[in-house]
Amino acid sequence: MTKLLADIRVVEMGTYITGPAAGMHLADLGADVIKVERPGDGDPFRAFKGGLYSPHFQTYNRNKRSIALDLQKPEDRAAFDGLIAGADVFIQNFRPGIAERMGFGPEQLRAANPRLVYCAISGFGRTGPYRDRPAFDTVAQAAAGYLRLLTPPDRPRVIGPAIADAVTGQYAALGIMAALLQRATSGQGRVIDISMLEAMTHFNLDSFTHYFSAGEVMGPLSRPKVSQSYTFACADGRWLAIHLSSPVKFWEGLTEVVGRPDLLGDPRFAERPARIANQDVLIDILAPLFAGRPRAEWCAMLEKQGVPHSAAYDSDEALDDPQAVHLRLTVEAEHPVMGRFRTVRPPYTIDGEPDLQVLPPPTLDEHGAAIRAQLASDAPGRWPAA
Repeated sequence: MTKLLADIRVVEMGTYITGPAAGMHLADLGADVIKVERPGDGDPFRAFKGGLYSPHFQTYNRNKRSIALDLQKPEDRAAFDGLIAGADVFIQNFRPGIAERMGFGPEQLRAANPRLVYCAISGFGRTGPYRDRPAFDTVAQAAAGYLRLLTPPDRPRVIGPAIADAVTGQYAALGIMAALLQRATSGQGRVIDISMLEAMTHFNLDSFTHYFSAGEVMGPLSRPKVSQSYTFACADGRWLAIHLSSPVKFWEGLTEVVGRPDLLGDPRFAERPARIANQDVLIDILAPLFAGRPRAEWCAMLEKQGVPHSAAYDSDEALDDPQAVHLRLTVEAEHPVMGRFRTVRPPYTIDGEPDLQVLPPPTLDEHGAAIRAQLASDAPGRWPAA
């Protein structure tokens, strides 16, 4: 597959998720991403489950090179300065002010390289009353009004993956790409500030639009009711999901599948607004029916009737689905020290070709010697062409 960003060099000084996720998205598109880590233990995510190669670290650090630098040491600072001189992008996700105190703030780095696109990721922004607050995924979800949309109303607790972290990384990568595109005509880099609060607030746009336009404060069941979305447990303990949306043919198909055509004439469900208002009642009717057959049987019947559905997979099932296998979503590579690495490929198919090659996440300072040698010879290297 063509590496669209093969001529772009990224210096990433990121930890945990937001910064590394932004770097990973650029690396997935072919950029040469050099991850600068502190000697000894590197990115704290490395040790999240012991050792220095946790699954948490692996998730966001494929397709990168690692160099360990102590910026208090003159020789390491010189290496860092050399990297910046030849870089197109710099990414960091420290709290506001730390980068400046350590000598790699935007003004400091762009004075040395005016073409540099500098991306600073923070929790709440570089200014304002919450500037210095620590922020992690749950905090950002809560502040952006998103957590309430995922929390069971009868038993408040945090559920689900690190959405705010991942979303912020994607927005950061998008902003970087726009700055690189604009630099092609202006010749000048840009400073991009993005906070988790801003990213999640934008990601939660549907909720705010409903409030602004209709005065509606959405809750965890607002969208599932309007979209007529359902999840049911089947006889084998496995789940499936159904999304009827608004076309009446899907509702009619569902009643045929479950053997309840009488529901079409029931005034509680005859029209879509009534089905929305009475979704809880409808679930009480449908749930025992779906509990009577295994999931595979229901999926076959729903497919025959053209009802939008899917098996609700766990991670140990999803990639074995025939469509996932057909799309070759699982890719793997062999790390010389850590062994087999498996992951999900980037979602892009470019000119009909998906990217099936992946470089395993690096061990700490795995490429330090090679990068230093490249800097010394003034011949910055790239990943070999795929």
